[in-house]
Amino acid sequence: MNANTSATHLARLWRGATKAEDADAYLAYLHESGIPEYRRTPGNRGVFVLRRIGNGRAEFLLITLWECEDAIRRFAGEDIGRAVFYPDDDRFLIARDERVDHFEVLCEIPTR
Repeated sequence: MNANTSATHLARLWRGATKAEDADAYLAYLHESGIPEYRRTPGNRGVFVLRRIGNGRAEFLLITLWECEDAIRRFAGEDIGRAVFYPDDDRFLIARDERVDHFEVLCEIPTR
């Protein structure tokens, strides 16, 4: 296994939730709004969208990978801890984090 053990990039985490019946529509909306904007931003290294459905709601966890804080600023603006929202988010989201978390990515083990 060839693991990178130095911090080479950052992960940005955001959480939100929709009604369970809106889960697929919100995912489609993410593919039209936020995901393309992440990918267009210089310094973005990837996007993961995680979802779990239960108790009448769909929880989403978005993890984006970035080369550095400057790359995150190109996406989010000067306050990199502020979540970025899109015009129709209010139509879908019943809960959302207004702030995001950032973590150093210390180990990345690619698949074979």
